[in-house]
Amino acid sequence: MAQDTQPPKPRKAEPCTLVIFGATGDLTRRKLIPALTSLYCDKLLPESFAVIGFARRDKSDEEFRGELLAGVKEFGRQRGSEAFAAIRDSITYLRSTFEDEAGYAALRERLDQIDRERGATANRLFYLATPPSAYSGILANLNACGLSKEDGGYSRVIVEKPFGRDLESARALNEQVATAFAEDQIYRIDHYLGKETVQNILAMRFANGIFEPLWNVHHIDHVQITVAESIGVSGRGAYFEESGIIRDMIQNHLLQLLTLIAMEPPVSLAANAVRDEKVKVLHSIRSLSPEDVAANTVRGQYARACLEDAEVLDYLEEPGVAPDSTTETFAAIRLEVNNWRWGKTPFFLRSGKRLPKRVTEVAIHFRRPPHRLFPGARRGRNVLLLRIQPDEGISLRFASKVPGPNVNVQDVRMDFDYEQAFGDEIADAYQRLLLDAMLGDSTLFARRDEVEEAWRIVDSIVAGWRDLPPPLPYPAGSWGPTEAGDLMHKRRSWRQP
Repeated sequence: MAQDTQPPKPRKAEPCTLVIFGATGDLTRRKLIPALTSLYCDKLLPESFAVIGFARRDKSDEEFRGELLAGVKEFGRQRGSEAFAAIRDSITYLRSTFEDEAGYAALRERLDQIDRERGATANRLFYLATPPSAYSGILANLNACGLSKEDGGYSRVIVEKPFGRDLESARALNEQVATAFAEDQIYRIDHYLGKETVQNILAMRFANGIFEPLWNVHHIDHVQITVAESIGVSGRGAYFEESGIIRDMIQNHLLQLLTLIAMEPPVSLAANAVRDEKVKVLHSIRSLSPEDVAANTVRGQYARACLEDAEVLDYLEEPGVAPDSTTETFAAIRLEVNNWRWGKTPFFLRSGKRLPKRVTEVAIHFRRPPHRLFPGARRGRNVLLLRIQPDEGISLRFASKVPGPNVNVQDVRMDFDYEQAFGDEIADAYQRLLLDAMLGDSTLFARRDEVEEAWRIVDSIVAGWRDLPPPLPYPAGSWGPTEAGDLMHKRRSWRQP
């Protein structure tokens, strides 16, 4: 039987109502509402759709809408204002504290009224755009008033990171969410998984026949994953003191990227089939002993330096940071995935603040040929580079003969750029993730066991750091402490993006 080669039909969600708890915060204005207007522009937003903002501040519907429109103009797409005008009347505001039972009774009445007016089924999506400390009251009240139960439609909850700050708190938070919602109703969001280039990792690996035969210890020497930021803590010193770079970035973003690179082919693209393979990768990474932590990790803190004719603060001078803080703003970690595919292939993870540039990339470094035919050739390893931000695309570095009578070989690059190839503006990650949550597709959301396995690995590193010297200083604008290079062996070195 011939295979169906027709492209899949565009996915469109059923009518629903999105309730945003903490709706007056930056996340709603900068990300959520601009993402909704983009969905409208792309004709992917349900025709019967409504938004209810739920927060403590006292404001009218019109004041709330005006603030959201300003956010769309600043952070949305070119046609965002036009799209917002089309959905403006569907956005309302409900003032209540997160602990007030009366507020949830009013919310239920508002939801029922919307369903009656629009003739829609009772599909509800609850977005917790709040600090984790507010989750308990919200979840308990949603459960108490029956809004977490599915009655004629779906009821789903989206939970923002940080999802705990260690394994114990993550388990407690999972139990807390589970008291109100079943696991298939819970969508733990990590916006990195919504980026087109992150999703393209699976397509590149499993939709092509040229990569997978090479995707193993026999052909890949090592993998580098870098998530760098050029900014400092940007006024979030008090928050960052509680997280550090390992909790803020490595536990979620970098380990998520590692699982996509290292996972086995899933039996299908169904959500749990993909997530099963990701969890197997995390299972295959052993917890680090104190000796492992000392040998396989480097942490640092950015120090005062002059950048672009302006002096930037030392991390210890940032507002909200303790003068004797040992919180790391940079970490480099060497991990191994202990299975047959990867053997002793090292995965190097690196993330930090105040690095030379903002960049996220995965670099797969292939082994060198077993015999050197071209003496004197100045070349490195073949590298497959996945650029996730800011210049989304894929490039492959390989050796080529230089034109001329002599046999000279040098590195060249074959490059694919998303914007040049497809032309359209790349959708924001929240646009994809909100649509998936409306559709009930949890592929790009973290499952409970996935979150807990990631914390197990990170907890072992944090525990090992307690008995080691404090973070090493590195000048702001550098690629971190020079000691990070000591993690590399056998003529390896960090790639400079």
